[in-house]
Amino acid sequence: MEGAGISVGVIMGYRRGAKTQNTKQLLIRVINSNVKANNLVGGKVIARDSYGNMYVGRVIRAHARGRNNVVIAVFKRSLPGQMIGSEVLIYR
Repeated sequence: MEGAGISVGVIMGYRRGAKTQNTKQLLIRVINSNVKANNLVGGKVIARDSYGNMYVGRVIRAHARGRNNVVIAVFKRSLPGQMIGSEVLIYR
C-alpha cells in the first residue's frame, strides 16, 4: 500500500499558539518510517469519523523541519475533537 503513494498518519492535535488554537489546522504524525515529512508537502489528507463523514485536507508544510515526521495539514471543515488520535490517509 505504501508503494502506491499512500501513507498512514495519526492526528496528534490542533495547531496551537499560547492563547489560540486553529481547529482547521492539525498536526499529523506520519507512521511510515520510509517516508520523510518534507516529501509529503502538497499531498491530500483524508480522514473519516465513526459516522462515515469524510474530511478532506492537504499538507501545507512539515512541522519542526520534519525532524519527528510530523506535518501540518489544513482542512476545509474543522475536525471535531473526537478525531484526535485517529488514523488518516495521506496521498502523495
